[in-house]
Amino acid sequence: MSNPKVTLAALQRMKQDGRKIVGVIVYDHQMAQIADRAGVDIVSVGDSVGVNFWGHQSESEVTLDQMLLVCRAVRRGVSRALVSCDVPVGALQEGDDAAARAATRLLQEGGADLVKIDASAASAGVVRAVVHAGIPVWAQFGAERAEPMTDPLVREAKRLEEAGASLLDFRHSGPVAGPEAVRAVRIPVIGGLGGGPWLDGRVRSIVAAIGYLASAMDDATERYANVAATALTAIQALCDDVRAGRQIRGAPAARRS
Repeated sequence: MSNPKVTLAALQRMKQDGRKIVGVIVYDHQMAQIADRAGVDIVSVGDSVGVNFWGHQSESEVTLDQMLLVCRAVRRGVSRALVSCDVPVGALQEGDDAAARAATRLLQEGGADLVKIDASAASAGVVRAVVHAGIPVWAQFGAERAEPMTDPLVREAKRLEEAGASLLDFRHSGPVAGPEAVRAVRIPVIGGLGGGPWLDGRVRSIVAAIGYLASAMDDATERYANVAATALTAIQALCDDVRAGRQIRGAPAARRS
């Protein structure tokens, strides 16, 4: 029997029951299929695709049309997990109506189940406008390290919940502000960088977790795998086979006439 499809209500029950929520950031159809099969709860289509896959200098360079393209690819690879898609910073900065229109397109055309909004680039009014349009919001906040300013961050978590957010992504929560925010709101609080087991769950970029980026070939960061180093070795072996006149692996066998 297959696992049931994840819903926002299911995530809420997980928070109440103390079961951790797993979110991953994915940019392509193939990895989306793998993450969904692995059993993650949320597949997040991040605007970090611009920096990590396309060589952009900043996430702010990513357009709505580009996010739609990536969101559709990921959606086609996911059948069980919730699919979230980032509303581009440009749309957030254009005001409430523009953000709501962008979020609507990400659901209707991109196939997302909910959208992520960076609260540092938008007002609470943007969150309200998107929620008012009938679109669930995963609100991200806490871009700086939290220890010196626990109270303002807990107030921010409450403010975003009151604005209608269904989930929070508390970045850089730390072990002090993180648990305080989890206790202060009824909605799940998930965290990426600077998060920890004190939150309701974690979200991690797959390319970082499994060493998919080219930079992983030469660093010593502890990961769940080092796909880049494996790929380097494999491609070097391919080069060796071609240059030595050997048949390459995975190619159809040559037919004799």
